[in-house]
Amino acid sequence: MLGSIRIYCKNNKQYYDIPCGTSLLELYHHIGLELKYPVVAARVNYKLQNLNFLIYKPKDIEFLDASSSGGMRCYVRTLSMIMGCAVKELNEEYDLRIEHPISKGYFCTIRDHKGDKVTIDTLFIEAIKGRMKQIIAEDRPIITEEKQTKEVIRLFKERHEGETTLFETLGNPYCRYYRMGDYIDYYTGALMPSTGYVNIFDLEPYYNDMLLRIPSRKNPVELEDRIPQDKMFGIFAEFMKWNKLLHIHNVGEFNKACKDNRSFEMIKVSEALHEKKVAQIADQIASREHRPRFILISGPSSSGKTTFSMRLRIQLMVNGIQPVLISMDNYFVNREDTPKDENGEWDFEHLHALDLGLFRQQMSDLLAGKEISLPHYNFETGKREYLGNTMQLQPDQICILEGLHALNPELTKDLPSDETFKIFVNALTTVNLDNHNWIPTTDVRLIRRIIRDYKSRGYNALETIARCESVRRGEERWIYPYQEEADVMFNSALLFELAVLKRHAEPLLDAVPKYVDEYTDAHRLLKELSYFEPVPEKEIPPTSFLREFVGGSSFNY
Repeated sequence: MLGSIRIYCKNNKQYYDIPCGTSLLELYHHIGLELKYPVVAARVNYKLQNLNFLIYKPKDIEFLDASSSGGMRCYVRTLSMIMGCAVKELNEEYDLRIEHPISKGYFCTIRDHKGDKVTIDTLFIEAIKGRMKQIIAEDRPIITEEKQTKEVIRLFKERHEGETTLFETLGNPYCRYYRMGDYIDYYTGALMPSTGYVNIFDLEPYYNDMLLRIPSRKNPVELEDRIPQDKMFGIFAEFMKWNKLLHIHNVGEFNKACKDNRSFEMIKVSEALHEKKVAQIADQIASREHRPRFILISGPSSSGKTTFSMRLRIQLMVNGIQPVLISMDNYFVNREDTPKDENGEWDFEHLHALDLGLFRQQMSDLLAGKEISLPHYNFETGKREYLGNTMQLQPDQICILEGLHALNPELTKDLPSDETFKIFVNALTTVNLDNHNWIPTTDVRLIRRIIRDYKSRGYNALETIARCESVRRGEERWIYPYQEEADVMFNSALLFELAVLKRHAEPLLDAVPKYVDEYTDAHRLLKELSYFEPVPEKEIPPTSFLREFVGGSSFNY
């Protein structure tokens, strides 16, 4: 007899004695728990697990629906496997590639076995969607299997089921993958127990390829609203073109290049491409018939706005322009006047965390040629100070304004539109793990922020992770709605950056206790970093965007 074990359900704060070997799904039905939306996964001792997970020891368990970040990741992974299977069943010579997030969905292409892009028309998209609906209606079980890595590689190659380079470079003796009938696929996290759990999705034409639309986290019974992101799509296309120059399409190929001593080449070329892009933006500003007096640089937390501002300043000077820098952080209201979020915490991402009246008045004064007294915000005391610094914009000067809200029209409504040039900076994408697995851009920025907060602000990883959900809500409300209003976008991500950040981030993430909610994110980030061959940072130039986070920059922050 296996006996029974005691588990604790965090959803209803109750203990249960259950037979050893009970699955999470059996437990969910036994408890009679009802979430707001259908259950999709569970956190077991703060690690995300699929509902087929068997319980053999006492555990803390929290069931999740798709309104949670972990639940939505599980939903999207399952939807991706269904789509990959549908493409393969329609034409076994074709492979689905999920390239990157865009327009509140995922941009997808199809390649043949040679890697050549397949032309997709509306009829084929409808055929894929129809086959996906059929697979869902059949409620096919999704089984987790584990075999020796060499056997998994043989299986994938034999069936032409996608990229195996990642398996080949990790060095793990065993590998876990998923099977749905005869179709097999690899995913970095939990999937749902069967295809019938998926009920909300759509597939639409997008830039001669496809957009996979997913449910909204706020209301998972409805699709996310599709939003136009033409400029962002151009940045993604540019980044993929850059990676192609280096013959790197996924992390497996990246790891192989590192083992072949090509990491320094990747660093040099990636950094050169960044510098060329910054120079092109400076040339664009300088060549305008009416030269703008204010350069507005916005982007979410840890996007590299500050480094971009400093590098742009240098390139503008090359064009004979004399720029001056103003950080909008210095226009924060005193801390006691900062708005609070729904949890009663200071909401520093809120637009009204800035003194809008003072900012608008001073920018108007600068445009009129008047002298202003620059404020300085003391982050230790939470108070605004005046240290005697003044500024007057000379005829040959332009002002670079950098801050979270720089593109918000409320800040610049008193400035004529032809006097501004708007730039949106973000770590928009990095190299994908393989054809069906990617690292979210929010995770790249979170890893950056964890390192920077520890080095420059004294916060540990747990504290940074605890604030990240509030920060993201603020970004969705105050920053992202204005990104397509930018004149240009800049992707500050680097092909090799997670391989460099790995050494700095892993000890900080390892220190997060395994019994707190934040461990779920820490564990996921550690897993993402584990896929990368480490790269030493000695070849990274002192002006690199990464230096803003790992230290060693030649800029003063």
